[in-house]
Amino acid sequence: MFGISDLPKFFLAFFLVMPLISILHEAGHVFFAWLMGGKNIKVSIGTGKPIFNWGMIEVRKYYFWYGLCTFENLKINRRWSNILVFGGGSLFNLIGVLTVMILVEQQLMDTNMFTYQFTYFSLYYIFFALFPMPYPDGNYSDGKIILDLLRNRKYAVMERVYRVQWNSEKKQWYVLNHEKEFVEAFENEEEASSKAREVAKNYRPSRVVNIKDGEEKEIHNYPRIPL
Repeated sequence: MFGISDLPKFFLAFFLVMPLISILHEAGHVFFAWLMGGKNIKVSIGTGKPIFNWGMIEVRKYYFWYGLCTFENLKINRRWSNILVFGGGSLFNLIGVLTVMILVEQQLMDTNMFTYQFTYFSLYYIFFALFPMPYPDGNYSDGKIILDLLRNRKYAVMERVYRVQWNSEKKQWYVLNHEKEFVEAFENEEEASSKAREVAKNYRPSRVVNIKDGEEKEIHNYPRIPL
């Protein structure tokens, strides 16, 4: 039965062990995003108001709950590469659990409250990350995205394409949405590209392509965000 004497164990679990597990989870996403050539990789630990930034890591007020990884411009942006990115978090958690178990079995680490909580809550984290379900905020679990990618579900594999296209008649750069509808015109190519990236970033997964002289070239892509 839970008692007053168990309070220190509670604080250890939720304010130290869980954040470590979350960091390890996000490290898995980061590793595979980097392996696939991702750029501008950033990690948010926790939720709420940002407290401080250290390199690619942003720590938020409630650091002990939630986390996410964002990145752009995957060089290898295929279905299988996205599966690896989304599964990377749970894979790193599993590696962490196996590492602790081996160290304990080899008597290189003592069995204590930390090792127990780390193993228990890592498995808890893996289960809810891979359980295929939608979240109340409109996001999906990593497992839901992976399953839909494997099933080739339309929403999971279809990217919105935003186009930056030169109009030789008007002598302007047009920004077109994924349905090739006009969004805005610019005199400068870079301004048009910036606008297209701004719009595309809010509708992941998406790509920005440049069209000139009938040739289409990808200039940016925004994969889904793993949690």
